[in-house]
Formats: sequence, C-alpha cells, structure tokens
Amino acid sequence: MTWCYDPRQSYEHNLAHGPSGPMAGPGVPVPEAPPRHAFLGEMLHSPFGIAAGPLLDSAYTTAALRHGFDIAAYKTVRSAAHASHPFPNTLAVHVRGRLEADRAEPLLADSELEHATSISNSFGVPSQDPDAWQPDMAQAVAAAGDGQLLLASFQGTRQRSGGMAAYTADHAATARLVAETGARVLEMNLSCPNEGTGALLCFDTAAVARIAGAVKDAIGDLPLVLKLAYFRDDAALRAFVEATAGIVDGYAAINTLPARLVDRDGGPALPGEGREVAGVCGDAIRWAGLEMTQRLARHREELGQAFAIVGVGGVLDASHYASYRAAGADAVMCATGAMLDAGLGRSVRALDS
Repeated sequence: MTWCYDPRQSYEHNLAHGPSGPMAGPGVPVPEAPPRHAFLGEMLHSPFGIAAGPLLDSAYTTAALRHGFDIAAYKTVRSAAHASHPFPNTLAVHVRGRLEADRAEPLLADSELEHATSISNSFGVPSQDPDAWQPDMAQAVAAAGDGQLLLASFQGTRQRSGGMAAYTADHAATARLVAETGARVLEMNLSCPNEGTGALLCFDTAAVARIAGAVKDAIGDLPLVLKLAYFRDDAALRAFVEATAGIVDGYAAINTLPARLVDRDGGPALPGEGREVAGVCGDAIRWAGLEMTQRLARHREELGQAFAIVGVGGVLDASHYASYRAAGADAVMCATGAMLDAGLGRSVRALDS
C-alpha cells in the first residue's frame, strides 16, 4: 500500500503516525525559477495542491509541500473537538464510468483498495480542539516555502441552542481562530455530505451570504474561498454567485458526490447510524468538478466578476489538471490522486514549468 493516508487504519491511527508510503520519504527538489503563478495574492510555483481531507495536520501538510504540491489544505477544523466517524472511512467504490449526481441505485463499496480510483470519504469532519490545532496549524503555515501556500479549511458547528445566529457566530469565531495562526487564505467548507444532516449549507444562499459576511467581518482582508457541492440547477448556482461574489474571494468545487454504499450482501457498507449515504471521491466525479468549474467561469465572465475558481474532483494525473485549467480554474486541487500518487505534484510542476 503506497497511500499517504492508510485506509486500512483508523483516522486516529493516521493522525498519530503521520503520512504513510512515499509521502513519508524524501521530497523533491525546489524549483530554481521564481514562482510565476498568481493566486489570491500569492505567487506559486504551480497552482496545484491537495484539497481538505487527506492532510490531517502539519506532518501531512509539510510532507505534501515537500513533495511538490504547492497548495496544501489543512483538514477542516472546528471551534471544538469533534470525533471522526468510526473505522472504516475509506472504501473502494465500484462504479463504471461517471457517478451521476442523482443516482438512486446503491453502489458496492469494499476494502479491495489496491486498484481503486474512486473511494468513499466518510469521516464526518473530525477536528481536534483549538488548543491542539491552532499551534499545529501555525507550524503548517510556517513550513510553506517560497512559492507555496497553506490553505486553512474550517467550518461552523451547529449549536444546541441559538439557531442561525449561534451557527453564524460559530463560523465567525472559528475563522478568527484560524486567522490567528497566520494562515493567508481561508476556505469555508459548506459542502460535507457525511454529517447525517439533510440539505447542505451551500444550497441555502441566504444563510451562506449572512455567514460569509460575518466571517469576512471577523477576518478582514484575508481571502475567503467557499467550498461547494455540485449544483444540479444552474439557475440556483447563478443566484448563489450573485449573492456572494461581492463578499468572498473565490469558490472551490466540488467536494464529493453522495451515494448510497452497500456491501456484497446488500447491507450498509459503513457501520453506524446515518452513514448509509457517503461522499464519493475520485475518477467517477471528475465530470462534475469540471462542469462546475466551467459554469462558475461562465458566470464570472457574464457578471463581470474577478473571483478565483478552484477546480476539485477526480484529478488523478497531470492531464486532468490541464483539463481543469482549460475549463477556467485558477487553481486545481486533488485528494484521491495525491493519496494514490505522491509524485503527482512534481508531475504537474513539470507540466506547468
């Protein structure tokens, strides 16, 4: 197994033992040429990196940066400790071709990971307490070299009381904690399908506009990117962009596509309540990420906006990166691709040089 995150082990084990496989080994040479790619006020060797998910702490982000992924997203943090879903979290998902966004039929998911190109992502957005993640994130920020960026992912947590006002305040408070680490770009996760809740926050345009405004008030001029799910309805995406483009600095799309996962007996593939449906990453969702990138680029042009677009989903090799850039992405992120291939960052750097 060469994966940087070992899917045969629990989230807690992976967090305690750092990256696995080649990602734990020596890095790649630093480019001799100065960084030449502009992204949200930063100059990067390559506008390519690893999305929020596989990089659990500074040990992972530092390893990713050292291996030529010039954007490293620190896994999403919260305002208080939050446990991971129980093991297993990452299974091979057997799907032919692309995973349709409205698929009703279940998909087989199992531990046959050796040749997997599409996988489950069922963690439930775990987080350490800020007393642990704040100093560690500060170390991660400091480890980013010239031409590199630590992207800090965060999200709010629904409170037991206080309704939307408390939820909004928690987003702002968490963003403020992130800003205190020295992070130069923040990403707000609005799109995790693995928490057992119904509609994703990114589909509530009014709530997002309110929350994003509060977050920007809390962090000032620091760039803020919103992480989105796949929007089936383009008119809804257009309305979302119109409502938020004047507040935030960019959009990242997509997170995952949800699917009902079963074992070979037809039972739930993942144990525990609320896990019948899980996010699917990898090759099967690339079409959705590319489509969202193209649509966001079109809306940007038609509305005369200048927001950044981060294309995410199914980037397994350098040609997929090139496809996202051609579709209008200012930066591109991978997750499954980096888990499978520690050399992907170097490959994209070579393509971009």
